[in-house]
Amino acid sequence: MKSQESKLIERITIIPGLMGGKPTIRGNRFTVIDILELLSSGMTNEQILEEHPILENEDITAALLFSAKQIRDEYSYE
Repeated sequence: MKSQESKLIERITIIPGLMGGKPTIRGNRFTVIDILELLSSGMTNEQILEEHPILENEDITAALLFSAKQIRDEYSYE
């Protein structure tokens, strides 16, 4: 059985030619960065979901998890 983290990460897709190859949510034209920008603007999960019905709460969690993993894997502070 897949871990919860693996199931979330599977929601993030990178498809050449779609949105310039940026990580998207479930193959839709909604990028991880779109979600991060909405959250950083002060929107709550509930507000995001209401304004963008194509998204699910797990998509927001997946975007955050994906971003955290990317930063952890790319940056090392010594």
